[in-house]
Amino acid sequence: MQAFFTLHRGLPRQAPGSDASTRHLLSLCEPLPERPRVLDLGCGPGPSALLLAAEAGRPGSGGAEVTAVDLYEPFLEELRRAATARGLADRVRTVRADMGALPLEDFQDGSYDLIWAEGSAYVIGFATALARWRRLLAPGGTIVLTECEWTVEEPSAGARAFWDEQCPLRTTAGNVAAAQAAGYRVLGVHRLPDSDWAGYYGPLAERVRTHPGGEDPATTAALAAAREELGVRARHGHEYGYTGYALRPVTAGDGGAWPARPETPADVAAVRNVNLTAFGTPLEADLVDALRHDDSWVPGLSYVAEGPDGSVAAHALLTVCAVDGVRALALAPVATDPALQRSGAGSSVVRALLAAAKERGESLVLVLGHPEYYPRFGFVPASRFGIRAPFEVPDEALMALVLDDSVPVPAGTISYPAPFGV
Repeated sequence: MQAFFTLHRGLPRQAPGSDASTRHLLSLCEPLPERPRVLDLGCGPGPSALLLAAEAGRPGSGGAEVTAVDLYEPFLEELRRAATARGLADRVRTVRADMGALPLEDFQDGSYDLIWAEGSAYVIGFATALARWRRLLAPGGTIVLTECEWTVEEPSAGARAFWDEQCPLRTTAGNVAAAQAAGYRVLGVHRLPDSDWAGYYGPLAERVRTHPGGEDPATTAALAAAREELGVRARHGHEYGYTGYALRPVTAGDGGAWPARPETPADVAAVRNVNLTAFGTPLEADLVDALRHDDSWVPGLSYVAEGPDGSVAAHALLTVCAVDGVRALALAPVATDPALQRSGAGSSVVRALLAAAKERGESLVLVLGHPEYYPRFGFVPASRFGIRAPFEVPDEALMALVLDDSVPVPAGTISYPAPFGV
């Protein structure tokens, strides 16, 4: 470990990231207190800590009070020098500690408005980090962390051979589900661009290239590990990436206390039952069953919300449709156990499903539903985009949600999958 730290000492970053991504993730946390108390865990040389100290909080507030934690004292020394050089020494406090076992006497419950962990939570595990750090948040506080995850459905054997040994990865949908299962509401998700990897791996590759090596076995092993990691990225970088999450613990009455996740084969009967009881007829339940065997089915885009006893409380489904031949997704059906309506279970499953679709790169979702319910998720009348149904419907009932502003929104008539019968 010492050889690893020595190899990385003096590099600008210890994980993929950039000031632009830090600012974007910070924007997902609003509103924040005027001068928030921030805990940066696994801070490394402190690029995020410095930005947060200068910019977090309300405009004109002068930034945040940052406690920066790392196990490697030379990283903290770098951070202190940089903070002094930028006039931020009074806003940045460094602490040498293990972020996985923070001492209770120094890190008391409810002490921080914002917990930050860019590229460090993997050391103790995504779910473990969320469980251990939650106690530190003040009411209304937020956790932001970035996590390496699969960006393809079927990673290659070469990519898996490396990551399964280092730190087994999940997909975005899997991490969203894990966060919700841990009792958090997802405020926002941000996939880090490839340039954020270049900002980390570029200096590291140069360090490895120019390192003199030596006879020390630990140094030799650290250099070999770095070369292997750089090689895997060069060969398999399209299969994985870093994603940032802004998460806030669910509290009573906020309508989000329903963990949501992709359905599994074990959920099929329960999903059918929820649709039967919610609608009172077999039409929607039969539709879901038929869509499972249709080409429009997208694995991973059928979601359930769990009740306190682990039962299926709500279900929502996205399948492929088209607008004049251009791919879109249809949200239908959405069903909640009648005994749990108005509990937030339906909203939870829809939000999680839409977040999963966005992270998969989908750009447009359409829904035919209640105009007083779906706008809470960002839906607007589809007619604004020139989108129409293949049958007569009230204008306000056919709605669209744009997930990717960079993709042109098609105009025209919706073509639904054959099981819809329209």
